[in-house]
Amino acid sequence: MNGYIPEHITQQIYKLREAIERHNYRYSVLDAPSIPDSEYDKLFLELQQLEQGYPQLVTPDSPTQRVGASPLKEFSQITHRFPMLSLSNEFEIAAVEAFDRRICEALGTDKVEYSVEPKFDGLAVNLCYENGSFVTGATRGDGSTGEDVTLNLRTVKSIPLHLRTGTHNDHIPTLLEVRGEVLMLKEDFEKLNQQQREKNEKVFVNPRNAAAGSLRQLDPRVTATRRLTFFAYGIGEHEGGKVPRDKHSKVMEYIASQGFSVAEECDVLSGSEELLTYYQKIQKLRECLPYDIDGVVYKVNSLAQQKKLGFTSRAPRFAVAHKFPAQKIETELLGIDVQVSRTGVLTPVARLKEVFVGGAYVTSATLHNEDEISRKNLMIGDTVIVRRAGDVIPEVVGIVKAKRPSNAKIFIMPNQCPVCKSKAVRMPNETVVRCTGGLFCPAQRKQAILHFASRRGMDIEGLGDKLVGQLVDSDLIRTPADLYNLDISALVNLPHMAKKSSGNLLTSLRKSKNPTLARFIYAIGIRNVGVTTAKELARYFGSFNKLMEADVETLRQIPDVGLVGAQSIADFFAEKHNIEVISKLFSDQVGVELKENVNVRKIQDDNSANRINGKTFVLTGTLSSLSREGAKEKIENLGGKVTGSVSRKTDYVVTGEDPGSKYEEAAKLDVTILNEAELLQLLQH
Repeated sequence: MNGYIPEHITQQIYKLREAIERHNYRYSVLDAPSIPDSEYDKLFLELQQLEQGYPQLVTPDSPTQRVGASPLKEFSQITHRFPMLSLSNEFEIAAVEAFDRRICEALGTDKVEYSVEPKFDGLAVNLCYENGSFVTGATRGDGSTGEDVTLNLRTVKSIPLHLRTGTHNDHIPTLLEVRGEVLMLKEDFEKLNQQQREKNEKVFVNPRNAAAGSLRQLDPRVTATRRLTFFAYGIGEHEGGKVPRDKHSKVMEYIASQGFSVAEECDVLSGSEELLTYYQKIQKLRECLPYDIDGVVYKVNSLAQQKKLGFTSRAPRFAVAHKFPAQKIETELLGIDVQVSRTGVLTPVARLKEVFVGGAYVTSATLHNEDEISRKNLMIGDTVIVRRAGDVIPEVVGIVKAKRPSNAKIFIMPNQCPVCKSKAVRMPNETVVRCTGGLFCPAQRKQAILHFASRRGMDIEGLGDKLVGQLVDSDLIRTPADLYNLDISALVNLPHMAKKSSGNLLTSLRKSKNPTLARFIYAIGIRNVGVTTAKELARYFGSFNKLMEADVETLRQIPDVGLVGAQSIADFFAEKHNIEVISKLFSDQVGVELKENVNVRKIQDDNSANRINGKTFVLTGTLSSLSREGAKEKIENLGGKVTGSVSRKTDYVVTGEDPGSKYEEAAKLDVTILNEAELLQLLQH
């Protein structure tokens, strides 16, 4: 193939990568998958095929070159000694036969022995034992680094805290990593959901989500109340002891001898014919097993042969997952409703005639967006095919066109939010339609208030998720402006809100009434306006009224504001509901007053400000009279820039107590070094 790459191919690869990373994050970090496993696998396969055809477009950050998603920030991180790779997936008989042929050809033999096992539908973890004792446990994370969930794993009774002594253990390994899946047995899942219903709390969609959510609790005491189970499927690094070094099946026997649960359905087979017979056997047993599985796994049994075959960047060449097909059934599309998410996205949802599929009764299914409806040629009244793959989210995958009634109706996406009637818009290069009434829309109420109160917004301490939920659910607040009308009598009647905490919140609200212009712009939650863009807007306009009056062409002239951002800002201020909320915030009753913002053009004409304007600062060490964030804000308000590392382009390094290596780097590069007093003096002139 020549070097020419069609533009549509480049765009297609970009969109696939973006979609896959988004689904990776939802599945591996949030435990809230938005598409079935089989649909994800289809996207991944499409990207793989395109990258194979255009290898010059493969980049190190492509989803095909990595595994999973980043660890949650709430947990500390553990770097795996040996990467925890995922498996390549196959669905067809011919693909499994081709896998076996490739293995045989690579090893120069006619038949290969495989270790086979069910593919658990849980959360992969790595358990580290030192001198026989369990010391750390981590999730797979991105394959290289996982979340440290040691304390939570200690509550899982099927995980031994110490290795056993016995036939296989004349010498305890100095290091042994046991890898496997944390899951919830079907029986325990039903009991948990029954308890959740009785307590009027969240009911989990499936055992996999329940297990993942339980393991990622920040409080191990909560994890201890959930009955989790661990099944081992292999080992990572190991040193010392008598760990088998010839066959994977013997490794599994060794693991079982140490007190770990191993699937009883494990076996050793040879050739693709025996593999496929095993697949059919396990598929028939699937509903009878005590845990959820979504396929089977085939691994070359010889460890020496595994080493010879090696790995790709994301998966071993010596193993493959043979996944079960999605469950499908026909039903009638009664209508299409539009839901509004907490971030303002309008999502069409199919209203279905009740049908039993994938182990559950289904009356609705996701349709993703209007492009998907058009692509599938869906009309209200159609007989549709519903799939529930991986027991996650039901999805309409197609229609039975021959059964379309004469009175079938075309669906048209609304141009108004169905909740608040604000204008709904679809931005260029986006597939979703969004409500523009961010400050007013009831569907976005909690998210809008949390964003408004965030540290980089109005910085209202004590206003977290739970309290905002209580305030909104009790109808005490509807918009950010209502926060400033709260009083002590209303707050103390809320659960867990004593007089002191209520008083602290009211004090924090009073302190927040004089934000900088940049903070206020960020706080009101304009789509595509982050912290940096808010600062650029504040510098350029210097006045909130001037920003509100700006048209798209004016906005496009500002650094960090492109066409999409400019249109988002204009749409936000064109929505009367948003203006009403902003007017209330500035009213005498609420009393929000913005601190004077220094306009960029004014700075350029003011020689006294030139010592800050356009200069680059690095802050290091602890400042006594200013927080790091406060110093940064003051510098940026005067036209300066704060970066995290010292270079030849740095103008000033500001040092506090315990400055560290940045001070030394500044001295080497002959960068001007200021102490805190000198910075304060500079800020005053």
